[in-house]
Amino acid sequence: MKQVLGIDLGGTTIKVGRFWSDGSCLRSCFVPTPQPAIPESVLSTIVTAIEELDPNREACAIGIGMPGPTDAAGRIARIAINLPDWIDVPLADWLEAKTERPTIASNDANCAGLGEAWLGAGRSFRNFILLTLGTGVGGAIILNRELFIGHSGAAGELGLISLDAEGAPCNSGNRGSLEQHASIQAIRRRTGKEPDELGRLARSNDPEALEFWRSYGRDLGVGLTSLIYVLTPEAIVIGGGVSASAEFFLPSAIAEIEQRVMPTSREGLQIIPAELGNRAGMVGAAKLAIGLLARS
Repeated sequence: MKQVLGIDLGGTTIKVGRFWSDGSCLRSCFVPTPQPAIPESVLSTIVTAIEELDPNREACAIGIGMPGPTDAAGRIARIAINLPDWIDVPLADWLEAKTERPTIASNDANCAGLGEAWLGAGRSFRNFILLTLGTGVGGAIILNRELFIGHSGAAGELGLISLDAEGAPCNSGNRGSLEQHASIQAIRRRTGKEPDELGRLARSNDPEALEFWRSYGRDLGVGLTSLIYVLTPEAIVIGGGVSASAEFFLPSAIAEIEQRVMPTSREGLQIIPAELGNRAGMVGAAKLAIGLLARS
């Protein structure tokens, strides 16, 4: 078996793992993302982490997930709306030049979707959606067990679909997107509290927290309705930090879907939690690298 590196670039943390081609992780490390997270500083931090994690250069290829779309070839980071100066950055070329190993990049949520499809909650489905509820709201579309990225590589930005034409502005230029209703930032804006605090309050039967989660679930259900009608997936896998409180919001989300979606479009639909936690992006990035080796 060959070894690869899987990297998940986040706004606060960079996760790097060294994997066998069967998905087993040999070593991993989490390092803080430099602030400000300009491309040059991030690249330097990643290269240092790779040298520490793989000093004997046993990994043959690198996959990296980043918070924004890439081009269809997985070479260029097109934009990262929450990181400064990330516009058309030749990320794969830069890493190849620094590490002398073939590299491929993709959106971080796409990587999480690949990870869940390979080793997580999506492994028994041919067609499913992953939705990550975190600092933002990301998504991935798996069709016939393959990641769908569209003709230019930017498909699957599920968190940016519109719910409210006059809603809160989004860094994407949209207003009232699903992200502006379901992300951690949206929860803070709506309640002044952190999601984990609202989860603890709900577990103690606090009525305001319970009502918030019901309202949150209704908004999520409305957003999922549009996705279900378009894609009719077998499953929707819910991940990200907010999913820790899924027990409080999924019932109202499911009720909204059952009310709004015709039975023919949701036949057999399962809405289930992700299984890989914060490792999903790193695992999926490793899967990208394995695919790159297979094609070379």
